[in-house]
Amino acid sequence: MSSTLRVAVVGAGPAGTYASDILSKSVPDVSIDLIERLPAPYGLVRYGVAPDHPRIKQIIVALHKVLERGDIRMLANVDYGTDLTLADLREHYDAVIFATGAIRDAALTIPGVDLDGSYGAADFVSWYDGHPDVPRTWPLTAQHVAVLGAGNVALDVARVLAKHPQDLLPTEVPANVYEILSSSPVTDVHVFARRGPAQVKFSPLELRELGMVPDVDVVVYPEDFDFDEGSMAAIHSSNQTKQVVKTLTDWTLKEPEELTASRRIHLHFLHQPVEVLGEGGKVVGLRTERTTLTGDGTVTGTGELHDWPVEAVYRAIGYFGSPLPEVPFDEAAGVIANREGRVVDDSGTPVPGLYATGWIKRGPVGLIGHTKSDAQETIRHLVEDAPTLPPAPTRDPQAVLDLLAERKVDVVPWSGWELLDAHEQELGSTQGRARVKVVPREQMVDVSLGRTQG
Repeated sequence: MSSTLRVAVVGAGPAGTYASDILSKSVPDVSIDLIERLPAPYGLVRYGVAPDHPRIKQIIVALHKVLERGDIRMLANVDYGTDLTLADLREHYDAVIFATGAIRDAALTIPGVDLDGSYGAADFVSWYDGHPDVPRTWPLTAQHVAVLGAGNVALDVARVLAKHPQDLLPTEVPANVYEILSSSPVTDVHVFARRGPAQVKFSPLELRELGMVPDVDVVVYPEDFDFDEGSMAAIHSSNQTKQVVKTLTDWTLKEPEELTASRRIHLHFLHQPVEVLGEGGKVVGLRTERTTLTGDGTVTGTGELHDWPVEAVYRAIGYFGSPLPEVPFDEAAGVIANREGRVVDDSGTPVPGLYATGWIKRGPVGLIGHTKSDAQETIRHLVEDAPTLPPAPTRDPQAVLDLLAERKVDVVPWSGWELLDAHEQELGSTQGRARVKVVPREQMVDVSLGRTQG
């Protein structure tokens, strides 16, 4: 029997890939299987970044370099909880690292949030990114739209809604998405932030790019600008905040005659949503309450209400983790219950051999750099625990493949992803694009396994 440490990493996004990479360099002869429920790796980098942001997608290049080495075995199109249970993983691996991320929308508990025309941004992002597990259609019938949130996802949603579809054609936007966007009647997208300009979470580059979208004006309102002591401290202590505030301030100086575009993105600050207004079960407006800064960068409501006539509302207030079968979960925080990456039970006692990393460990905040430090912390604990972990009974790496074959699971290996990757790039080259995504799951799997040319 081999004494090699066998580890399963569930989730092939940045978190899972970085954890696998760090583990492979930390333990000699470790055997790592990277298990991914989708037929393709890279997680939210592939399915959560807007198609007109190829710069951010360059993260894929770094992840590709890790996975192409061959010392980490990818088993894609394998769903934890369905194709493999926790008992199966315990049978074949000494340790399991969960890196499943956060793909649900955080809840917003205001009246009317369930009306027809009220959507979660995470679902919309999955749609326009060609996620194989979401519907191929989207109801784009609104001329006036509200987007709730003050982060980059809110900007992405607003930009994709307002942008002329032909300007997305050079990107990897899926054909079905382009066709539906082409029929959208949208003219105005209103983005609402609960706090002030110095508290938004936009990155400076994303914000500047918003002002460069052809035939789309960005409209900012001077009456929405206020800065308290906390705001000034943030501006002076953060170059990023300073750049964001400068860009927003410059836009307030635009004269009305300069705003000539056929579509507009309105940025509203110090407005918190209090109700989605409806008639006949459909969205007809949004009610917000004017807020005021309290001195430390937080806000309080003033009681002054504003009604905005919109026909759709998109909630971009954050992502939220999903529970996994048989894994302790913190429902309030939306993360796997853990202490520094060690999964813990209801009493706070570590569960031997179970670990978490990435957003499902710490919540959906921070950048890629945080994901790496997360992984380092988790792997450090796993390595410390390794000598005392109960060894998996079945240690032959082929055994888990045999089990999946017995269950008629079409496992997509790294070589299969390379086939799909090359196929998508070839589809794109005929149209002068970097790639054209294959969207249907069955087609992705068929191309990956060489059963069809797509």
